Amino acid sequence: MQERILETADRLFYGQGIRAVGVDTIAAEIGISKRTLYNHFASKDDLIVAYLSRRLKPAPPSERPPVEQILGSFERLERTIGTGGGTGVFRGCPFVNAVAELKEPTHAANKIALAFKEQRRKWFRALLVQLGVADPETLSMQLLLLIDGAIAAAIVRGDPKVATAARQAAAVLLQAAGVKVPKKLRSA
Repeated sequence: MQERILETADRLFYGQGIRAVGVDTIAAEIGISKRTLYNHFASKDDLIVAYLSRRLKPAPPSERPPVEQILGSFERLERTIGTGGGTGVFRGCPFVNAVAELKEPTHAANKIALAFKEQRRKWFRALLVQLGVADPETLSMQLLLLIDGAIAAAIVRGDPKVATAARQAAAVLLQAAGVKVPKKLRSA
């Protein structure tokens, strides 16, 4: 039951917004009472934390070369934008959305959102270290900003190709840092 609640909350929170969806809606969607929902999650805040924690997954290990993994993350983003992340409509980053909607700096959602962003930055950093980049800290943050910028642009423009432009910018940054980027990875 807990997994059904989380799946439903994930779909509704991402699709309609955390503030717009009440526990009544989630319970009704599943066909359970609010009491049953509260037996699994003591409050809506607990459900929000569980929803975001469920999405906080480390990138799976890969044997692909680091430069392919880095630029591949932009290609995955383009696919996610194009398919709406499996929901049909792309609504951006669920972590950023939660922070923006809740507007509570001390809410546990903020810590989870920061953990997600740091996890992604550290993933970039580890790959950049493998590539021998002189300043992996700065470049990992720049790559993260390209991802976040592509997400924001996709929401405004409704065009998954913004991720292609971000990937091309990432390739330029990598080359400027001395990384050999194969020609096939540089172009669209």
